[in-house]
Amino acid sequence: MKRLLLAAFTALALPAAAQDRAALRIGVEAGPTSLDPHYASLITNIAYARHVFQPLVEQDARQVLRPAIARSWRVVDDTTWELELDPNARFADGRAVTVEDIAFTITRAGDVPNSPSSFRYATRPVAAVESVGPHTIRLRSNGPFPLLLNQLALVMVVPKREGLTTPAFNDGSAMIGSGPYRLVSWQPGQPVRYARNDAFAGTAPAFATVEFRPIANAGARVAALQSGDVDLIEIVPPDQFARFRTNAAFSTAESPSNRLIFLTLDSGREESPHIRVPEGAPLRNPLRDARVRRALSIAINREAIVSRTLQGQAVAAGDLGPAGYFGTSPDLTPPPFDPDAARRLLAEAGFPRGFTVQVNGPNDRYVNDEQVVQAIAQFWTRIGLTATVEVKPRGVWLTEAARLAYSVNLAGFSPNPEVLGMLETQIHTWDTTLGLGTANRGRFSNPGIDAIIQRARTTMDNAERERLTQEATRRALRDETALIPLYFQVNTWAMRRGVAYEARTDEMTLAFSARRAD
Repeated sequence: MKRLLLAAFTALALPAAAQDRAALRIGVEAGPTSLDPHYASLITNIAYARHVFQPLVEQDARQVLRPAIARSWRVVDDTTWELELDPNARFADGRAVTVEDIAFTITRAGDVPNSPSSFRYATRPVAAVESVGPHTIRLRSNGPFPLLLNQLALVMVVPKREGLTTPAFNDGSAMIGSGPYRLVSWQPGQPVRYARNDAFAGTAPAFATVEFRPIANAGARVAALQSGDVDLIEIVPPDQFARFRTNAAFSTAESPSNRLIFLTLDSGREESPHIRVPEGAPLRNPLRDARVRRALSIAINREAIVSRTLQGQAVAAGDLGPAGYFGTSPDLTPPPFDPDAARRLLAEAGFPRGFTVQVNGPNDRYVNDEQVVQAIAQFWTRIGLTATVEVKPRGVWLTEAARLAYSVNLAGFSPNPEVLGMLETQIHTWDTTLGLGTANRGRFSNPGIDAIIQRARTTMDNAERERLTQEATRRALRDETALIPLYFQVNTWAMRRGVAYEARTDEMTLAFSARRAD
């Protein structure tokens, strides 16, 4: 029977060999929420934007900075960066990329109306963009910001245009960039189609045309690859990944992810929307108590989630970044699973009978996300809580999370490329003036930790910045349980024979990271 199944599995892949070798069809989990490259600081949207647009500098597969519109850069002083622009960088309409376009981009990117996840954190530090030569610009910041270029690597440069709106990108009229592809067509929920941009100044991508097909269901993506309907898929189910890896008709790629999957906890409100006493009456918010937050964390068996729910395609987490990431601490290992200690902490905090809590999350964003949410609720039920589950499609989930509709929420975030990026967005107090805490959905707030984060983000000395980052992280996680780190994903791709893909830590599926394998 196994031989028959393997033969059928291989046979289904054979029609793909007859496909146009200049075209690449990619099965992805989701399409963009908007084509506006500044609408939302979301990995999915940024990945699509990178096909048509370029940042000043970009990140490679391991998130190391490399040239893009800027071919070189240097630090002049603590508040000045000088960048040499590629004189051949041009938009698809043939117009050269200018300092005015860069200044316009930096102004616009942090101020897009109705953005659910703003780029303000990346653009706010820039005080001025100056031209100091035919192809030389200087970025002046309003203080020392060592991660400025890393943050701007996610901000795509667009042509200066008065009255530029998100709908203009979505209808295609504003989709004029300097990237390797140009947009052919897109409608919400439909495939995104690209063709090579002949004006692109860099190395031409291997495939002349690309079609991204949103296929939310993982099993359906697998079936599409097996049948030859697509050439490459992302986020492969763990059980199917092993089959693709051992089948000569296919190949695979994988990389540890920098994305932390974690729980946000509503610690900012006196009453939380989905927390009640067991009988259903309102209850003062227990998540404001660090002992309760700690209890919820140690009640979760992370290793069981990794080994069973995710079938080994993850690494249990106790820090904000994966091992080896700048700013991580070797002593911040995953908290031990200890349900007895969790019950004692709940009683000590005044909740010996527990409480009712709803765990929210997406059902189509992360690998086996719905099953992970279910597992967490089951662990919490075992320590005396009445835990329920509600999961929703990513669009609804993201909107509701941004509106603080949840008490407990399964979320994911990638520091960029230091742990400091996590501290700035997820741990620091929500502060629109400073542009910090922009993704702090639990509204955790600790002035002492804020002060350390603010010192770290203006420290150009690497060793001192790392020490401050580690101190802030220890206080946030070990002392306060500001959020509950769960695990780091392993990113996976599978492709038909003849196609290769460079696995990335940032989860992006990029057509120009694919090539022909023969």
